[in-house]
Amino acid sequence: MSIEWVNQVVDDLRAWGRSRDQGVDVDEIRLLCDYASDYLGVNELGDFTADTFDELLLSIYPRKVIAPPESAGETVAAARTLVDFLVESGHSPAGLAADMRATLDRIEPEMPIALADTSRYGMAKSIFSAIGPDSLERSESIVIPSGEGALITESPCECPGCAPLPAVRLAPPAELAAAVRDVILMGDVHTLVAWMCDTGRTPTVKGRLRVKDAARAPVPASAMLWDLARATGRAGEAGAPLAERTDDEVLELWAASVAFLAKGEAAVTGDAVLDREIYDLLQLLYRLQVAVPPQMVVEYLEEIGEDPGQVDLARGLERLVYCGLVTREGDTVGLTPHALWGLRRLYTAMGMDAPEAEDLAEADAVGLIEGLLTGVPTELAERDIEAWLVRRSAEAAAAELLDAATGAPAVARGIAMTIVDRLPGEAEPSVRAALTEPELRPHAIHWLSARGLPAPSLTQDELLWMSVDMLALAMPAADEDLEVFAENMSAAGPPAHLIEEMWRVDHPDVVAVLELLGRSLTDADVAKAARKAAFKARSRAIG
Repeated sequence: MSIEWVNQVVDDLRAWGRSRDQGVDVDEIRLLCDYASDYLGVNELGDFTADTFDELLLSIYPRKVIAPPESAGETVAAARTLVDFLVESGHSPAGLAADMRATLDRIEPEMPIALADTSRYGMAKSIFSAIGPDSLERSESIVIPSGEGALITESPCECPGCAPLPAVRLAPPAELAAAVRDVILMGDVHTLVAWMCDTGRTPTVKGRLRVKDAARAPVPASAMLWDLARATGRAGEAGAPLAERTDDEVLELWAASVAFLAKGEAAVTGDAVLDREIYDLLQLLYRLQVAVPPQMVVEYLEEIGEDPGQVDLARGLERLVYCGLVTREGDTVGLTPHALWGLRRLYTAMGMDAPEAEDLAEADAVGLIEGLLTGVPTELAERDIEAWLVRRSAEAAAAELLDAATGAPAVARGIAMTIVDRLPGEAEPSVRAALTEPELRPHAIHWLSARGLPAPSLTQDELLWMSVDMLALAMPAADEDLEVFAENMSAAGPPAHLIEEMWRVDHPDVVAVLELLGRSLTDADVAKAARKAAFKARSRAIG
C-alpha cells in the first residue's frame, strides 16, 4: 500500500478546497486513491484515466467496499471533485478530464446496482460484512456472542481496509523478543550484515548484493535479505549478536523488518502474486485473529483475479514461516504473536487506530465477563478464561463469578455459569452458597447434581426458569444463524409440555425466548405451542 503520495494529495486537496471555500470529501477521495494505488498501478495523480474510474467504481468498490447502494452518489461526487482538482492543479489535460467526466456520468446510475449485487462481493468483503470473529469455529464448551464490540463496526466508508481495526491481545515484550531471536530470517540478516561490515562489501549502484558477493556470503543471501538489511538501517554497523541485544533493541529491529516485509515491494515469498498482496493477506489475518485454512488464501487470490493454480502457495507460506510472519499448525495458518505486535506497530506508525485489548486475566469477574461480551474470538476467549482461572483457586473463582452473575442479564449470567461449570468439586462451598439466590439456585443445583454431590431437587418452577434462562443465553447465537439454532433445538431442545408451561416463568426474557422458539422450531405443533405460550406471557405481563 503506497501511502506517501496519497497523504500529500489529501493535504493539497484540503488547501485547494479552502482556497475555493468548497467542502471536499477527503476521506472518500483518499479511499479512491488508496485503491487506485493498490490495485490499478496508480502511483501519482497524473496516472488517473477514465478507465481508472471505470475499474474502481464498477469493479473494485463492489468487490471490496462494504457500503449501501445509496452511497454511490457520494462516491461519484467525490470522484468528480477529484477530476476538478486534477485539471486545476495541472495533473490532467482538459481533454482527458472530459473523458473522465463522461465516464462518471455513465457510471453514476450503474454503481448502485453494482454495490447491491452480492455475486460481485470478494472474499474479504463477504467475511467482514457477514461474519463475526467467532463464526469460523465455535467451541462446544463456551459460546461467546458477538456483542457491540464485534470484529468490524461501522465506519465512515465501511470498507475492510478502512474499517476500525480490532483490539488485539499482545504477548509480553520479553516473550516477543525471545520469539524474534528465534526467527530464522533475523539470524540470517544479522549474519549477512556482520559479514558485509567485516569484508567491507557495499551496495552496488542498484542497491543490491552482487552475485559473486552473494556466493561468498555465510548465509543463502538474496536480494530480499540484502534489502532488508538496508531497510532496517543497520547495514553500516553490525552491532552485537541478537542474543546479546536488549529486548528493546531486538523489537526495534523486528518492527523495521515487519514494515519492510509488509510493503509488498520485495520477493518475500518468491511468488509475484503473494508478494504483491502480502499487505492485505497479513491484515486479513490480523483482523480475524484466528488461524484459518490455506483455502482462505486461495479464495483471496481468486477474488483478485489470479489463478491459484499458478501460485506456489505451499512454498509461499513456507517463506512466510521463515520470515517469522505466520505459523502453520495442522491445516491452518495464522499470524505469529510477534507478527501481530509488528503489524500493530506498523499501523500505529501509519496513523491508524490500532487498539490493544485489555488483559482479561488481570480483571475481576465483572471485567472478565464484560470483556468476553465484546466479541472475543473463541480461541482467545478460551485463553483468557484459562489465564483468569489459573490465578485463583476453584472456590475463589466460583465465588467471584457467582457474585458477578447475581442480578446480571441472562447472557452475562450464562457466561459466568458456563465458566463455573468447568470448575472441579473444590468449588462446592461457593456454589452451595448460591442456593440462597433465586436466579442462581437452579444452576447451582444442576452443578452439584452433575458432580454427584448432595443437592436439593429442582422444583417444576425452577426447572422452567432455568430452561428459559439458558435459552436466553443462546439468543445472540440464534440471531446470527437461526437454522443452526433450530437444528440444535430439534436434537436437544425442551419438550413440548415444558414449552407450553414456560409462560408462567417470571423471567425478563421469557417472551423473547418463546417468540424465538415459535419462529425457529421445525416441528409445526411445538412451534405453535411456543407461539401460544408467548401470547400468554405477553398477556400476563400486561395484566
